[in-house]
Amino acid sequence: MKDLTVTVGDRPIRQVNAEIRDAVAAGRDVTVTDTKSRHNLAIGMDARANIRFEGSVGYYCGGLNCGARIQVERNAGWAVGEAMSSGEITVGGYAGMSAGTSMLGGLLHIKGNAGPRCGVAMKGGDIIVEGRIGYLSGFMAHAGRIIALEGAGDACADSLWGGEVWLAGPAKSLGVDTRLTEPSAEQVQEVEALLAERGLADSSRDWRKIVSAQRLWHFQSRDAKAWLMI
Repeated sequence: MKDLTVTVGDRPIRQVNAEIRDAVAAGRDVTVTDTKSRHNLAIGMDARANIRFEGSVGYYCGGLNCGARIQVERNAGWAVGEAMSSGEITVGGYAGMSAGTSMLGGLLHIKGNAGPRCGVAMKGGDIIVEGRIGYLSGFMAHAGRIIALEGAGDACADSLWGGEVWLAGPAKSLGVDTRLTEPSAEQVQEVEALLAERGLADSSRDWRKIVSAQRLWHFQSRDAKAWLMI
């Protein structure tokens, strides 16, 4: 069955998304054209969906994704893949602020740089960024991995709770309550295998893994002054 083409233009986003859902329900892949960086496209798509956006998209594209495969050929605005539980989203260029916010699972692959606060409050899944991640990326992440091949901006992994930030490049600075660890050979092998699946194999990378220092895990009122200084 041939792909169905849906045009965005200046049409109401609710109508555009309804046409995408109807095509997916009919078992068809969807190509979306004339995107004009419009917002809230392909929200809450299920595992039947295979969607390709020709051009750039605005904020919240692929939010609440539940298994769909979504490809953005150019750039994405803030919060691409927000609250995704499963599936795969690929951004061919730059992703704006808060990419992958509150992700529960799935894979978000950004081929350019990612803006500030990438993976904020992340609860699972993987974010691969071929470029750099902006400041406060990984802030208060609880689970999952952020993998940045060219490093990070200021306050990387600030207040990290339980997730991991992997860097193959320098971080401008680390956030509070974080520590650098030496990943095991098995962990490196797992990350490199994930990257190889995306055509990013390179055994020469020098990995650094950032995890929580766990000082913020347990708060007691008598320690309030020290806690606030962390």
